Amino acid sequence: MSAAALLQVARLIPQGQGLAPVLLRRAACLSLDWDTRQKSRFQAEDSSGRVLGVFLPRGTQLRGGDVLLAEDGSLIRVEAAPQALLRISACAEHGSPFDLTRAAYHLGNRHVPIELQPGYLQIEPDHVLAEMLRAQPHLQVQALDAPFEPEGGAYAAGHGHSHDHGQDHGHAHPPHHHHHAHP
Repeated sequence: MSAAALLQVARLIPQGQGLAPVLLRRAACLSLDWDTRQKSRFQAEDSSGRVLGVFLPRGTQLRGGDVLLAEDGSLIRVEAAPQALLRISACAEHGSPFDLTRAAYHLGNRHVPIELQPGYLQIEPDHVLAEMLRAQPHLQVQALDAPFEPEGGAYAAGHGHSHDHGQDHGHAHPPHHHHHAHP
């Protein structure tokens, strides 16, 4: 397909903020795996059969629930596509939350993308890491297909999981300042 036939997409509306739910329900969908969602330039086909040329600022990472705005004004809802993953959980009978903390520590030392959930961790398949985790006491490692939403990291570009002090999310935060020194 020629470049002229591509519908260009260059705007991102994180999590569809400010858009009416009815507009989001009517929007075409774009189901993408993690590998594609961390690219800033790619070509894909949406649920309406349109071929999209996505050109986002470098470093942008798309998350499930994000909305793209095409050059013709149409909206495209991003979905995290199921993909092959490893789910790490603590043994229900003998394990503890600390077992998952230890697993997250070891995975973090290897700088692999990790999805953190209260009851489990998820990583992309890696047989060496799977064996390391299975060797840990009280951990279970299960292969499955599921959407993957890894943590963005403290210095990641884009809009990973953030904590906006100006947003009302069920509890108050007193005003505070972060003191730090520069040499």
